[in-house]
Amino acid sequence: MHSSEALLPVTSQQDPLSKSRSDTIPDTSWRRHIKLHIAVFSSLILIALYVTHIVTHEGSNDETATESRASLAGVSDKSNERFWRVFDGPKREAFPWNDTMLSWQRTTFHFQPENHWMNGPLFYKGWYHFFYQHNPNGTVWGDIVWGHAVSKDLIHWLHLPIAMVPDQWYDVNGVLTGSATFLDDGSIVMLYTGITDKFVQVQNLAYPEDPSDPLLLKWVKFSGNPILLPPLGIGAKDFRDPTTAWKTSAGKWRITIGSKINRTGVSLVYDTTDFKTYELLDTLLHQVSNTGEWECVDFYPVSKTKVIGLDTSVKGPDVKHVVKASMDDTRMDLYAIGTYVDANGTWFPDNPSIDVGISTGLRYDYGTYYASKTFYDGNKGRRILWGFTIESDSVYADVQKGWASVQAIPRTVVLDTKTGNNLILWPVEEIESLRLNSKKYHMTVGPGTVIPVDVGSASQLDIEAEFTIMKDDLEIILGDDPVVADGKDYSCETNGGSTVRGALGPFGFSVLADQTLSEHTPVYFYVTKGKDSKLKTFFCTDNLRSSMANDVVKSVYGSLVPVLKGEKLTMRILVDHSIIEGFGQGGRTCITSRAYPTKAIYGATKLFLFNNAIDANVTASFKVWQMNSAFIHPYSEDDL
Repeated sequence: MHSSEALLPVTSQQDPLSKSRSDTIPDTSWRRHIKLHIAVFSSLILIALYVTHIVTHEGSNDETATESRASLAGVSDKSNERFWRVFDGPKREAFPWNDTMLSWQRTTFHFQPENHWMNGPLFYKGWYHFFYQHNPNGTVWGDIVWGHAVSKDLIHWLHLPIAMVPDQWYDVNGVLTGSATFLDDGSIVMLYTGITDKFVQVQNLAYPEDPSDPLLLKWVKFSGNPILLPPLGIGAKDFRDPTTAWKTSAGKWRITIGSKINRTGVSLVYDTTDFKTYELLDTLLHQVSNTGEWECVDFYPVSKTKVIGLDTSVKGPDVKHVVKASMDDTRMDLYAIGTYVDANGTWFPDNPSIDVGISTGLRYDYGTYYASKTFYDGNKGRRILWGFTIESDSVYADVQKGWASVQAIPRTVVLDTKTGNNLILWPVEEIESLRLNSKKYHMTVGPGTVIPVDVGSASQLDIEAEFTIMKDDLEIILGDDPVVADGKDYSCETNGGSTVRGALGPFGFSVLADQTLSEHTPVYFYVTKGKDSKLKTFFCTDNLRSSMANDVVKSVYGSLVPVLKGEKLTMRILVDHSIIEGFGQGGRTCITSRAYPTKAIYGATKLFLFNNAIDANVTASFKVWQMNSAFIHPYSEDDL
């Protein structure tokens, strides 16, 4: 048993640090030749950091440097230059936003802070806790603290006081991502990344001041922090985001931390028995060349036989393991399913052609979704995913409206037992408690048809739909030849969006539309037969005409979605002002996007059903709910 008393010493011992590795990781036998020297080197590093703290702590928080603090720290920020470069677009002149437009953009049932910019989620004593990176002083990355909110149902939230602030030399430049672990006695430890006064990323330990407090209002930082420094060969800005710990067969706790070696993305593995001292394993959990920095690495089991969530330490023949990493270069969250070897702390993918981080790999979400984190909800026996949605407007607009960024609706995570090679992500069931009045529809939509759907104001909607293409149309249209131009496979991102017509698509819904469709965001299926003559279905979201504004990102998002024999095409869309979440085929493919209309706002927001196929008739059966607003506000005693 691991008691909380073991977490309160006045001194700490550093773990052995690893030696520098090349981009192609060599045989690990070299470690055994230098381990006697590593302890000495570790001590020297600690002394150097301490001396640096004494000498430079005063005035270390200099905001006047040319580089942003995020850039200096090696973490993500949203400067205009970086923002448009990531999305492969030029800088834009600021659009003349007015308060009416900007006020409408704030979401109503997605979690976001009261203002300004927005780690370790958990369920404790009847409350869901969400700790998140937050800048209380601005709408861009800067003075990063840990915001804290609690909920009974993951939908209605109370904002609590800030949980942790950057007040020590080892985290003075930011209290970054962390993960909570429940010990055997039910107590909690929190590992988190801090950025030192010299912009070095280190790992730190914290724990609740009062474990009997269900709100976990106060946190204590371990007196021996930092507990982990970047190992030899790991850059000072490339060592962040420790995972939730899991139990090994030997009874130790194990964590992984994302990094890179040259251009190879890696996940380092550490074992510990007390969360104070750590052993760096000779092996890596996983590595993939040419993928760059891995941040927000996640590792967890999924059941092969049951539609349930699993505690992080579960192993066995009926279990697969997921490795996910957030790619710092591309702002994408990619994952792979594979096999974990407990004996040496390694993992390998079932299908190397869709390994973590490569261009053909699987993504949690094919839109603006990043820095996600799962946790095991022991309250309901499920694994829940939190994800951050990147603002797609300009920094100027964020500053003008006074807030930035939103969390997507929490999603349950299970293995797709029908395909066996992808995950199913679906909004938590509690979101349905916000459904108000609804309308059902069943209609056949001919080629080139757009139909208004009378649901009143369409700013807050939950849409569930299924589509079928007439069998006769399929037989006539498909024939024996491919139906893609020049024999090229279709791509949501590069094939021009919803206005480019094919024999079997696109068809779906235009959301956040004005009456004349001068602004609208189509969410749709596109069915085609590729150059391999196999029928393929794509699920896409087209933001190209989502706004008249010129300083927002306008892209087409999406991917192939698996459709099994006999299945109808199904989609679900959550619309909440400036955020749209789409779920294709029960959550096999998900797309989150941001839209910033200038005309399709308030009562002018409309919903349309469309079929832009050239030849096919499509039958649509769907239900649309108006959605209530969630209760998200500051905490007071009366709320309890």
